[in-house]
This record gives sequence, C-alpha cells and structure tokens, in this order.
Amino acid sequence: MPYQIKELFYTLQGEGRNTGRAAVFCRFTGCNLWSGRAADRERGPSCSRWCDTDFIGTDGSGGGRFSTPDELVSAVRAAWPLDQAFNDRAFVVLTGGEPLLQVDESLLVALHSAGFEVAIETNGTRLPPPGVDWVCVSPKAGTELVLRCGDELKLVFPQVGAEPERFAGLAFGFFYLQPMDGPAASENTRLAVEYCMAHPQWRLSLQTHKLLGIR
Repeated sequence: MPYQIKELFYTLQGEGRNTGRAAVFCRFTGCNLWSGRAADRERGPSCSRWCDTDFIGTDGSGGGRFSTPDELVSAVRAAWPLDQAFNDRAFVVLTGGEPLLQVDESLLVALHSAGFEVAIETNGTRLPPPGVDWVCVSPKAGTELVLRCGDELKLVFPQVGAEPERFAGLAFGFFYLQPMDGPAASENTRLAVEYCMAHPQWRLSLQTHKLLGIR
C-alpha cells in the first residue's frame, strides 16, 4: 500500500519540547478516531468536535501518493533546504491525522539512512514500529491509550475525561498542557497557566506557529 500524504512542507515546530526547531512536516492522510469531515463531528470521540487539522485527501502542498519508502524520503529530503548541511541531523515530524496508520519500520530506516532525525506525533492508540527518535503522544478523551511511554506527552486542555492527573504517572520525559483553541481559547489558556503553576510537572505549550502566522 502506498503512503498517502496530505501535505509536506518545511517550517518551524510550533508546539512542545521542540518548539522553534526547523523541521519538515509530513502529514499523513487519515485518522482512526474520526473521518475529518464536518458532518461526522458529533459521531466520534470528543476530539472530533475541536480538531482543526485537515487530514483528508492528498491534495495539500507537497502531498500525494508515494509508492515506496525511498520515494517518500526523496520528497522529504527535497523539502529540506539544500544549503543546509546535514551535520546536525535534519529533522522530520511525522504527523496526521494519525501517522501510525501508515508509518512502518521500512520508512523509518529510509529516513535515517537519508540523515533525518524522526519525530512522530500520535494520539497514542497504536504502538509505533521501532526506530522513532522522538515520540510525542497527545491523548484524547474517550479513547484507549495504548502507547503509555515516550519523550513527551502533550495534552490539549481542558478535556473532560482526559484530565492531566490521569496521565501524570506515565513514563514520559516531559509533560505539556496545550490550551484548546477555539472560542474559549483565552479562558483555556488561563486555566492551563493556573494548572501548570499549581502542578510544576506540567509545562505550558502554546501553538506558536499560529501566533507567528506560519504553517
């Protein structure tokens, strides 16, 4: 089965531990929690009501169907600026939708062979293949969290049924609260700040790419 990519682009990581780091974002099509269509927002778990990511189809910038790992890696490599050396490993973020519906060990091997450090952003309902360098899990209320360890846990906040205390004992190196965007963004940010100050295990993650007006 070919890899189906919604979009592929070069930017700065906007969230979590790697905020501000240059990266190629490779957004995979599809998600196992909801269809991504507005008509289905009330049918999925709670994330279907607030998720603002377009992961339908392969029509985004740099998107398409890639038949082999090497074909996709060539596109990722082409998105990294040619005038930047690979002496500090180039960085690619595999995201979605849910990238673990498609990401396999062969793709990770090919990315590593091309000199990339590989991060993945997942909802944690599937286990990754071996070889991911940075694992970021973003739990969603109403789902079973299978991936219970990794580098960072980034929780959209607040979510009824996915309160921070449910995850505080898991084996992650860093814990982030990210205020839920939308009409209540200011209030959600205030609540997240208060929670982080009262529970220093947690750090605040802002969507800096939105603040900067970049992708």
